[in-house]
Amino acid sequence: MFRIIEKAIIDSDLGIMPENNGEMIRIGIPPLTEERRKQLSKQCKAEGETAKVSVRNARRDAIDALKKAVKEGLAEDAQKGGEEKLQKVHDKYIKQIDDMLAAKEKEIMTV
Repeated sequence: MFRIIEKAIIDSDLGIMPENNGEMIRIGIPPLTEERRKQLSKQCKAEGETAKVSVRNARRDAIDALKKAVKEGLAEDAQKGGEEKLQKVHDKYIKQIDDMLAAKEKEIMTV
């Protein structure tokens, strides 16, 4: 199986060369180039935006549920209080995502 695995790694578009000593395959991973760091940073930002969209969608779904509950007899004051709490939770998680993104971008760009 070593030859098959080694050939698959060589044929892949990873740009790495495996070393086979008969018992294990070693893969030397080169240090990141500046271009690759920028690409990873951009990918992290895209993942962060996806996470933010998920948080916003959850907030929207919860607000819709509150509006539906008002139609079923929930007091409007309770709805407003619920929406305020929802907004606080939303803001907390959006800030947490932003902080994590900034930390990860700093980590990626550090040589």
